[in-house]
Amino acid sequence: MTKTTALHATHLRLGAKMTEFGGYEMPLAYSEGTIAEHLAVRTGAGVFDVSHLGSVEVSGPEAFARLQAVFTNDLARISAGRAQYTHLLDENGSVLDDIIVWWLEDTRFHVMPNAANTENVLANVGGDDITDSRTILAVQGPAARAYVADLISTAELPSKNRLIHGSYQGAPVIVSGTGYTGSDGVELSLPNEVAEECFLALIEAGVKPCGLGSRDTLRLEAGLPLHGHELGNGLTPLNARLDWVVKFDKGEFPGKVALLQQKIDGVSPLITGLTTGTRAPLRTGERIYSNQVEVGWVSSGGYSPLRKQGIGLGFLKADSPEPIYLERNGSMLAIERCAYPFAAMN
Repeated sequence: MTKTTALHATHLRLGAKMTEFGGYEMPLAYSEGTIAEHLAVRTGAGVFDVSHLGSVEVSGPEAFARLQAVFTNDLARISAGRAQYTHLLDENGSVLDDIIVWWLEDTRFHVMPNAANTENVLANVGGDDITDSRTILAVQGPAARAYVADLISTAELPSKNRLIHGSYQGAPVIVSGTGYTGSDGVELSLPNEVAEECFLALIEAGVKPCGLGSRDTLRLEAGLPLHGHELGNGLTPLNARLDWVVKFDKGEFPGKVALLQQKIDGVSPLITGLTTGTRAPLRTGERIYSNQVEVGWVSSGGYSPLRKQGIGLGFLKADSPEPIYLERNGSMLAIERCAYPFAAMN
C-alpha cells in the first residue's frame, strides 16, 4: 500500500501532480512546472517535502560503535552537532544505500536512509523507525536561509553539515545545514502537528513549493548521485568516484575487503559527466558506444536549465576511446565527456 506524508492533503490542495516514489505518493511538480521550480531554487528559494526519506533513531551508550562498525565513513572525524554522508555496503562492496547521519547528542543519532531502504538500516544497526512521526522540509536556494531565519527561533542557522536545535511555534525543530540540490539551504525536521503551518508560512513568504521532478534535475545538474542509478547493486563507491566517503583506516566494515581488492585490480567502469552539447537531453538507461562497441551506459540523464544542454552521469569502461556516441532513432548521436557539477552552484 502506498504511504503518504503528513502534507499529502496540502500538496493536493496546492494543485501538485503526484507520483509514487520509494513507496510514498509524493508531489512531482506544482502548477508552474519543473523548470520554474528548478530556477527558483537556483536564484531564490524553494521548499520540498522530503518526508519520504527514512529516519531511524539510534541511541544509547553503544550507538556510536554500532554505526561506526557498519558504515564506510568515520564518525570519529566529527562530533555531536554535525552531519556526515556515508554508505552502507554489502560484502561485495555494492552500495546498499547512501545515508546522512545526524549526530544530535553524545549518544543520540538520526540515521537517514533513502525511503525504500529503511529496513536495511534497521536490520544492520537497529534503532527505532521514527519516519512517520516527523516531517522533513528541505528549504533550498541562495535566499533559503533568510526565509528560514524569519520563521524558526534559534540563535543562528547552522553552516554546512552542522546541526542546531530550534523551535517553531513552540514545537522543537532540528535544523541541518544539508540538502540535495547543490544550492545552499537547510533541512528542517519538525513534528507533523506543525508541519502544514510551517510549510504554508514559507510559501506565503515567497518560497516556491517544489516537487521531486525539480529535486532530480537539481541534483543531476549538481552532479550528485542517486541510489539505484549511480549507486547500487554492482556499483561501489569507487566506481562512483566517491573514494572520500570510504575511510579504510577506521577499522573493519562490510565490503572493505572487496573495495581493497577492487583498488588492486583497477576500478572499471568509472562514472563520468556527459553532455550532448545541444538542447537534446540524455536519457537514463541509454547505452554508450565507441567504434561500434558498447562501452557504458547513461545512469541519469536529463536537461540542464542553467547550461541549456542535455546532461547526464554515466559509467564508461576505464579504457574507452573517443569519440563516444549513443544510438537513437536509428542514427548516432555524438556525446562528450565533461566535468561535473554541470553549472556553477550557489
